[in-house]
Amino acid sequence: MLIFNPRRSDPKPSEITPKDTYLNRRSFMGASIGTALGVSAVVTAATMSLPALALATRKEPALAGPDWLKQQIASARETAYGTDDIPAPYSAITNYNNFYEFGYDKDDPARYANKLTTDPWSVEIAGACENPGRLSLEDLLKGIDLEERIYRLRCVEAWSMVIPWIGFPLADLIKRCKPLSNAKYVQFQTLEDPKQFPEQRSRFSTIDWPYQEALRMDEAMHPLTILAVGLYGEVLPNQNGAPLRLVVPWKYGFKSIKSIVSLRFSETQPTTTWSVLAPKEYGFYANVNPDVDHPRWSQARERRLPSGLLSANRVETRMFNGYADEVSSLYKDMDLHRFY
Repeated sequence: MLIFNPRRSDPKPSEITPKDTYLNRRSFMGASIGTALGVSAVVTAATMSLPALALATRKEPALAGPDWLKQQIASARETAYGTDDIPAPYSAITNYNNFYEFGYDKDDPARYANKLTTDPWSVEIAGACENPGRLSLEDLLKGIDLEERIYRLRCVEAWSMVIPWIGFPLADLIKRCKPLSNAKYVQFQTLEDPKQFPEQRSRFSTIDWPYQEALRMDEAMHPLTILAVGLYGEVLPNQNGAPLRLVVPWKYGFKSIKSIVSLRFSETQPTTTWSVLAPKEYGFYANVNPDVDHPRWSQARERRLPSGLLSANRVETRMFNGYADEVSSLYKDMDLHRFY
């Protein structure tokens, strides 16, 4: 039996979407729907049957995963992790993305992601640890109990979504790697393959590929930090970072690196793609903070997707994306205006 101690950022039982509305929280959450762009009204379950809701929002992933992964995801257990917000429809989550390897428009990842091959897949473990090496995705997930966690995703561009991820705590993998006592950070790297990623072969790209991100060790080991392999009860779509992505819900979305091929443990703070490319705009920590504006826009409010021209769906941004009770102690006595 799963034992879980509720936190103040979790929803009350009365706020959680009913199981019959969610269709067992594995195939569809239909309390409210709409496309990511251009929708001026919200359609609710009261005005449309559940099968119709599913058809209205359903879209198959760009590339299906292996059968063993589908089976493991199907057995993922429900948890008490959630929010008082309704998850975005599948169509919004999979058709409005930043994955610059595929292009800079929000619909480029969905348009081109079918060209990404994710089976077979492996992850290199390197740096200051006792168990370096290369793990196939199947070996990496062997013995792992996957969970469903509904998290808010806040982009630095001031839009947000609520997403039902399938994954497991990053700490579970880190413990297997056995970092050395001097390992203070863990760095992640996205696949580099210009044949599959059109922007990686572009002569006009301003990004120094491959994409890299990193966390301080206590952030990486925090219970909220997960590695995701699925969403909405299915294999993670390519445009969302298949087959393995990081999800750190209290940080801006660019920290949640996609299509991970390596983890490296280090004593010193590693370089990260955006903190090198634009250090005055994108800091290493990238914690969601409504009191620290981006140099070009306010971070006090966000546009919660789905939204449309006549329904902006703007909400107040919360400190640490609403997870302050769980993570604020990580940054005690730190100047969050300086370490942004």
